[in-house]
Amino acid sequence: MRRERPLSVRQEAIMRLIRSWIIEHGEGPTIRQIGASVGLSSTSSVAYQLGQLEERGLISRTGRDWSSCRLESPKPPRHGLRA
Repeated sequence: MRRERPLSVRQEAIMRLIRSWIIEHGEGPTIRQIGASVGLSSTSSVAYQLGQLEERGLISRTGRDWSSCRLESPKPPRHGLRA
């Protein structure tokens, strides 16, 4: 049984920022806005963190830009027999 590793401190900060930014502005922040808020100067580092969060199913995006991202409900862990 594989356990999902917990979010890093930086990933948690990014999730909090996205959540509050969407509430305040109605859309997600840009990569540069995320980087400035969480202390990452490299846009590729921000994109990597966002990709990790997207892979885990915590965020998704409707367009090519990360400002189109939205928060997803985490999927409950599966128990029992595999389908």
